[in-house]
Amino acid sequence: MAAADVTQLLVALSEGRDEALDDLFPLIYEELREVAHLQLRRQRPGHTLNTTALVHEAYFKLVGNSEVAWQNRGHFLAVAARAMRQVLINYARQRMAQKRGGGADHVTFEDEQIHLPTRPDVLLHLDEALQQLEALDVRQSKVVELRFFGGLTIAEAADVLDVSTMTVKRDWRLARAWLSQELKRGEGA
Repeated sequence: MAAADVTQLLVALSEGRDEALDDLFPLIYEELREVAHLQLRRQRPGHTLNTTALVHEAYFKLVGNSEVAWQNRGHFLAVAARAMRQVLINYARQRMAQKRGGGADHVTFEDEQIHLPTRPDVLLHLDEALQQLEALDVRQSKVVELRFFGGLTIAEAADVLDVSTMTVKRDWRLARAWLSQELKRGEGA
């Protein structure tokens, strides 16, 4: 997929040319499927959302938002990571409304293995902590979103955020430490 082609189609979509959507979807579908598959692989066994459902729900959130002025492929991936996070959070809220669970899940933010929590209540607590982090440091929050929910590498996140890889590494390290502390504090509450 040529990033320039995707960028041109995103700009056309931002300009209200809805026909660009028909050309855009096939170009980004596989990339969105890879991100969704990564997200669902981190979920509990037997998760009722499948890769296709997560891609479609996130995609419709993305293209249904006519207020977004799409800039480029990187911007699209950043917003896609947020959309997938929202889909997973909404799913967790629905599950929590149906059933309350006990015990604590462990959430890790290791560089090589990034694990999403398997229980909806832990995922919801993570979402609350991310909102608090966003209030403290927007870029650190975006780094977590891109790496943790979007599955982007440090280099890809740096490209999307238009900062150096060292900045992303530092933000990732600080955000992981802050989130780990916040999640531990929440376990005691």
